[in-house]
Amino acid sequence: MPITTSTVEPGIVAVTVDFPPVNALPSAAWFELGEAILAAGRDPNTHVVILRAEGRGFNAGVDIKEMQATEGYGALIAANRGCAVAFSGVYDCAVPVIAAVNGFCVGGGVGLVGNADIIVASDDAVFGLPEVDRGALGAATHLSRLVPQHTMRALYYTAQNVTAQQLEHFGSVQKVVPREQLDAAALEIARKIAAKDTRVIRAAKEAFNGIDPVDVKSSYRFEQGFTFELNLAGVADEHRDAFVETGKPKTSSSQQSSHSGGGSE
Repeated sequence: MPITTSTVEPGIVAVTVDFPPVNALPSAAWFELGEAILAAGRDPNTHVVILRAEGRGFNAGVDIKEMQATEGYGALIAANRGCAVAFSGVYDCAVPVIAAVNGFCVGGGVGLVGNADIIVASDDAVFGLPEVDRGALGAATHLSRLVPQHTMRALYYTAQNVTAQQLEHFGSVQKVVPREQLDAAALEIARKIAAKDTRVIRAAKEAFNGIDPVDVKSSYRFEQGFTFELNLAGVADEHRDAFVETGKPKTSSSQQSSHSGGGSE
């Protein structure tokens, strides 16, 4: 199954994502992931949740090929709503969520880990938002929880990645380990949380969300409004089509030549 829930040890539940080849999730999977995390937290026997992934990387965002193969805006709306549900699932889970990040964590992956309570990462992990290269916006809300404001803007505008080691320096990643030690590192922290009185820990999670200086759910939905504008203007399709066709971001060279009066020779 692409999304599975298992009890690792008493009180510790793992939600695992496995969508080969790169864990780019179709729209329905985002809804499923959000509900799986919330359901784990609703179980009174759960003290902590570990969100992890199998395969080459933690998460590659939405499945752009699915979106481009669908007529109209239905797939876009489903993907945006699905991401909002999944990100909120991590944030609203009644118990702490530990994100165990392997390899790449981009796009929607940043939304998941940005809302997590604790992050551990493999030493080859990278985090980034290629949204501007896809003609979209989103998850700056969550990247802002990982890096300082000016770093966030630089990373966003350039669509560059930040390493796990850099995030450890900023204090947003708790621990960086070799990939083969990632599950053990997440489990080590989970055991410490699971040993506490879950009534107190659940109250602490609710309290932390209550004093959060940013309403992450409203903030993210605000960002998505600009994504819809870019889609209505046709900009997003240009970028997504280019990515599906070439696997590379669309450049501005053609726009620059047209603005300068240039043309083909």
